[in-house]
Amino acid sequence: MWLVLGVVALTIGAEWLVRGASKVAVGIGISPLVVGLTVVAFGTSAPELVVSIGAVLKGQGDVAVGNVVGSNICNLLLILGLTAVVAALPVSKQLLRFDLPLLIFVSGLVWVFCLDQNLSRRDGALLFAGVLAYTAWSVIASRWKTKRDAKEAAAAAVAKGEDPNEGLPKPLTLTALVLNVLLLAIGLALLTSGANWFIDSAIIIARTLGVSELVIGLTLVAVGTSLPEIATSVVAAFRGERDIAVGNVIGSNLFNLLSVLGLTAAVSTGGLNISADVLGRDLPVMFFVTLLCVPVFWSGRTVSRLEGGLFLLGYMTYLLYLAYQSYQLV
Repeated sequence: MWLVLGVVALTIGAEWLVRGASKVAVGIGISPLVVGLTVVAFGTSAPELVVSIGAVLKGQGDVAVGNVVGSNICNLLLILGLTAVVAALPVSKQLLRFDLPLLIFVSGLVWVFCLDQNLSRRDGALLFAGVLAYTAWSVIASRWKTKRDAKEAAAAAVAKGEDPNEGLPKPLTLTALVLNVLLLAIGLALLTSGANWFIDSAIIIARTLGVSELVIGLTLVAVGTSLPEIATSVVAAFRGERDIAVGNVIGSNLFNLLSVLGLTAAVSTGGLNISADVLGRDLPVMFFVTLLCVPVFWSGRTVSRLEGGLFLLGYMTYLLYLAYQSYQLV
C-alpha cells in the first residue's frame, strides 16, 4: 500500500512542482531553465542533503560522500538518459556556455580537494560559498536577460507597426503568484514524502522476497534519493518543459557538490574522510561522465533518444561493475 502511495505522491508532486515552477518563472521574470537549475534542482536534492547531514552526525562521513557522488552519477546516466528516451531534450546555449562548464570545473575541484583523502571544513565552506554566488548570479542574470529580450521584442514590434504588448506573457497577479508558489512547495513536499514511502516499503518487500542486501543497496537505495529528480524530469519532459528537465539534472549535480557536500564538510568535526574506493573509482567516474556531456550536448544541441539509451546502458554497466567488485571482496 505504501509503495503504491509513494508512486502516486511522486507523480502528483512532480506534476505540481513543474506546473508551479513554470508559472513562477513567468511571474518573477526569469526563465524556466533558471527555475530548473535553482528552485527545482535544490528542492529535489533535499533527500541527499538530509541523508548526508544525518550520516555526518552519526559519524558516517563515507556514507555522506558516497551518497553525493553516487547521486551525481545516477543523475547524469540514469535520469538524463531516461528523460531523453521519453523525449529528445534540447540543450540551451546558457547550459553549454556556463552551467555545464561550471559543473565540470566544480567536479574537478572536488576531486582535487579529495586527493589527500579528506574534504576539510575549509574546503566545504568554499564550496558552500560557491552555491550562494551561483544562485544569486543565475537569478540576476536571468531577470536582466528577460527584460532585455522584452525590450528588443517591443522595439521590433513598433518598427513593424504592431502592438508591442502583443504576444508577451502576461505577468501573474499577486494572488496567482502566491498560489503557484504554494503549488510548488506542496509538490516538493509530496516528492520528498513519496520518495521515502517508496524506498522504505520497497526495501521491506525486497527483503521479504529474499533479495540480497547487496542488490537492495545497489538498486533501491542508490536510486531512492534520486526519485524526486527522476519523477520531476520525466514529468517535465512529458509536459514539454524540457528546459526544466535538463536544468533539474545539471542544477541538482551542482547543488549536491556545492551545497550538500560543502555544507556537510563544513559542519563536520574534522572534515570528511574519503575512502580509497571513492577516490580511485567513483570520483573519476563522476568527473568523466560529466565531461562526456560536452560532446553529447554539443551534437546538435540535443540529447537524442539514442544518446539517452547509451547513458542508461552506461549506468547499468556501472552498477554491474560495483556488483562485481563487491562479489570479489566477499
